[in-house]
Amino acid sequence: MGPDEAARAIAAAMSTASSLGLAADDAIVLQNSNKLTVRLLPGDVLARVAPVAQHVAQFEIELAQRLTRSRSPVAALDPRVEPRVYERDGFAITLWTYYPPAEPPREIAPADYAGALKRLHAGLRELDIPAPHFTDRVAEAQQLVASRDRTPALAEADRDLLAETLRSRRRVIGDRGAAEQLLHGEPHPGNVLTTRNGLLFIDLETGCRGPVEFDLAHAPEDVSECYPGIDHDLLGECRLLVLAMVTAWRWDRDDQLPDGRRLGAEWLSQIRAALQAPRGDQP
Repeated sequence: MGPDEAARAIAAAMSTASSLGLAADDAIVLQNSNKLTVRLLPGDVLARVAPVAQHVAQFEIELAQRLTRSRSPVAALDPRVEPRVYERDGFAITLWTYYPPAEPPREIAPADYAGALKRLHAGLRELDIPAPHFTDRVAEAQQLVASRDRTPALAEADRDLLAETLRSRRRVIGDRGAAEQLLHGEPHPGNVLTTRNGLLFIDLETGCRGPVEFDLAHAPEDVSECYPGIDHDLLGECRLLVLAMVTAWRWDRDDQLPDGRRLGAEWLSQIRAALQAPRGDQP
């Protein structure tokens, strides 16, 4: 969010929390992209705020509630208020438990990461919730790449590269006919909290159906080495697909990721290198 929109989002979160009896005299921004995440003090509540037109928060709330009940490793909603989407001043606001980070700070061991993700997948496998397919998310990236209005700075050769990579990898992965289940959708390190309660996954709004290799493609490579039963050829195809997807998002004219355009250029080079490598050397 830009500065003006972020200021309005923070004000909406603080006034919503205050109206519910939660002390919210100050706010610390923890993350700012298409959605704002703020810690409200002194009540210590975590607010996630998005424009009403963009939110899919009800899906995230339902998923979080069910996974929390099954003791899956996910962040829980704030138990002090009704678990629902609150709307104020054009924003959709959800309120979550704030988890203090583990002390001292430490890197996540690959085995711990893989174990937590395996437990999350086990919990997700038990749920019967309508969710988009991972190919729906691929289609969104394809539409972005195809729109010169939305990606005006993307060179035509790079546009062709991304379009072909998204198309071909989507087809190859589908043709493999792998088992599918409900997934987190983006369990990258930025969506994993290292807390006193262990590792917890956040940002469940990206939930979708697909092979577990699609989820693992978002995690560091050494994590997949600790996750049993993985089809590593399929994982390689998923990694290239995911790389093409996140690269496409970096060229969106509205992308607000710091240093996103430099990353987008770097990832385009990685995609080219992967496609030119011998088959067994592809990611």
